[in-house]
Amino acid sequence: MQSEFEMSMMEELNFFIGLQIKQCQEGIYISQFKYTKEFLKKFKIEEGRTVATPMATNITLDKDEKGKAVDQTRCRVLIGSLLYLTASRSDITFVVGVCARFQSAPKESHMTATKRILMYLKGCQEVSLWYPKKGEFKLVGYSNSDYARCRVDRKSTLGTCQMLGNRLVSWFNKKQTSIATSTAEAST
Repeated sequence: MQSEFEMSMMEELNFFIGLQIKQCQEGIYISQFKYTKEFLKKFKIEEGRTVATPMATNITLDKDEKGKAVDQTRCRVLIGSLLYLTASRSDITFVVGVCARFQSAPKESHMTATKRILMYLKGCQEVSLWYPKKGEFKLVGYSNSDYARCRVDRKSTLGTCQMLGNRLVSWFNKKQTSIATSTAEAST
């Protein structure tokens, strides 16, 4: 009887480990709008222009050994904050992972790419995950690879997402751990 009383005293969940939860009759929205807004304010990206994509399509980052070094601590704080944001923002997962590869010796080119993510987020702060109550529950997976596009080590990055009906339930990006010298070698 006591557990029934405790359950009836619980309020609707609004925040959970930094995620904003909005429950309605049709389903649940999960976002990090408040975190994104504070994050952009902290890094002084409240004013200025926005961009339509988190990374320019014609850019491939590399070590940029001749580039000017930037503050490593600031870069790591920025990347860490962006990595936390990927908990609800699958749209930035790939590009944040690419920028994170260079945080041990960041250059201006890496910081420029990272700041572009901020300009993208500024234009779409209220993006959220939508989990409707109704709809089919067919599990479908998608994957993609950039086919050895990394200039540093020629390794590919694989990205996947899994949908349960029209609900995004899992996503990740991972850089491959080895390099195959032929397609036949890669499949054996």
